[in-house]
Amino acid sequence: VYTGQRQTEKRAVSESDIASLKKLSLKPHTFACLARDLFLFSFYALGMPFVDMAFLKVTDLKNGILFYKRKKTGQNLSIKWEQPMQRILNRWPNDTRPEYLLPIIVKTGVDDVRQYRTELFKVNKSLKTIGEMVGSEIPLTLYVARHSWATIAKDKGVPVHIISEGMGHTSERMTMVYLGSIGQGQIDK
Repeated sequence: VYTGQRQTEKRAVSESDIASLKKLSLKPHTFACLARDLFLFSFYALGMPFVDMAFLKVTDLKNGILFYKRKKTGQNLSIKWEQPMQRILNRWPNDTRPEYLLPIIVKTGVDDVRQYRTELFKVNKSLKTIGEMVGSEIPLTLYVARHSWATIAKDKGVPVHIISEGMGHTSERMTMVYLGSIGQGQIDK
């Protein structure tokens, strides 16, 4: 059993990759379009994990602030609601999911956790294809959105303690694991 620490592999894409993803022309109202929008939503929401996105309630959005509790840590977080987030929400009207904000858990009477896990698998599979379409060297997943936000924030000079708080980490040490995956070439640059 390996009990040591291993360098985390790079899981972040660049700002230009994010821009390419935003510009990518996808047929509206397709699953690929939804997968891309969920990736971007995670990025815009300070690297919000998919599980937290899945369980966002309509009532969590109040007066331009999105309030939620991290499923993993139980930490209460708030994020300023930005226009790009609203544009994503506008593309996916809330007609089939009166309780939830995003179109992840949409079937009533079906186990919510099961729906979340199924959607996570499908979205990540679709994102890998989308990543190839935009020429990303790193296979896209929702986890990549989280790493990308942290890495780009660090590149922009945002202090680690703020990145940590934005990601909902309980310690800066966890954030450093994310940021530790920045390659030597990036450090030299």
